[in-house]
Amino acid sequence: MSKMKNGKYTFIDLFAGIGGMRIAFESAGGKCVYTNEWNKYSQKTYFDNFGDMPAGDITKVDAKTIPDHDILVAGFPCQPFSIAGVSKKNSLGRLTGFEDKTQGTLFFDVCRIIKEKHPKAFMLENVKNLCSHDHGNTFKVIQESLNELDYDIFYQVLDGQNFVPQHRERILIVGFNRKYFKNKVDFKFTITPKKPKPVMRDILEKKLDPKYTLSDKLWTYLQAYAAKHKAAGNGFGYGIALLDGISRTLSARYYKDGSEILIAQKDKNPRRLTPRECARLQGFPDSFKITVSDCQAYKQFGNSVVVPLMANVAKLIVEKLN
Repeated sequence: MSKMKNGKYTFIDLFAGIGGMRIAFESAGGKCVYTNEWNKYSQKTYFDNFGDMPAGDITKVDAKTIPDHDILVAGFPCQPFSIAGVSKKNSLGRLTGFEDKTQGTLFFDVCRIIKEKHPKAFMLENVKNLCSHDHGNTFKVIQESLNELDYDIFYQVLDGQNFVPQHRERILIVGFNRKYFKNKVDFKFTITPKKPKPVMRDILEKKLDPKYTLSDKLWTYLQAYAAKHKAAGNGFGYGIALLDGISRTLSARYYKDGSEILIAQKDKNPRRLTPRECARLQGFPDSFKITVSDCQAYKQFGNSVVVPLMANVAKLIVEKLN
């Protein structure tokens, strides 16, 4: 295992997207020694901001070639696990390891890297419904697999609105290596909210391109769509964000019509957020370069993490390492 020098530690950034986790862990004193992200547009944004080109397809990476590191960080996709091979093994009375249970998923690749490199700790991030996915089976397999790799596991669903004006719930799973930490680690997700509480007004740009205002055609469509669903008793429809409140969750589909977070305008149709406002909504600094099309930028920020929330948890993990 790599040695920590004067409180500095190393980490790897898997399923890195555009580097939200990297900013968070660097802010807690970390040095990134390896990055993996397969999407070419995200790779470009990552390279333009950090000067490192992420490696591609994780399934083809030999875990032995990944540098030693103290902390593994990964926002892996939520996928169902195939239980076919597992039930056959169970019926034969043989134990199933994570290799059987998670084969063919990207979580399998996280596990095989942990198994090979034995980091002191890890932090995994996922959507809130990971807990209920596939009737709870997915999360059960994840917990069993990480426990089998000899880690104490802690998890909690946290909301980004303590740091940015956005309702965004994500599950964080933190693990500590039992062989490294001889005594059981007592870990708590102690969040220190930003004061005063951020509101939408804080992130809005002053000068705007008219292209962000909805066309009459789109605005008419969104209103009709919302009315139809309201009549049917569904909660679907556009969302006008209150300037002194918080927004709905920014999603990767924001590029389609921006309907989940719209800003009201005087004597005009509402507008969608600009890419820079989306970056701010996720807690990215204004120094973060946006070097792709609006369409790609919306997808990237919609897929990203609330950076200051992740930085808060990164610091808590590092305190345990020190």
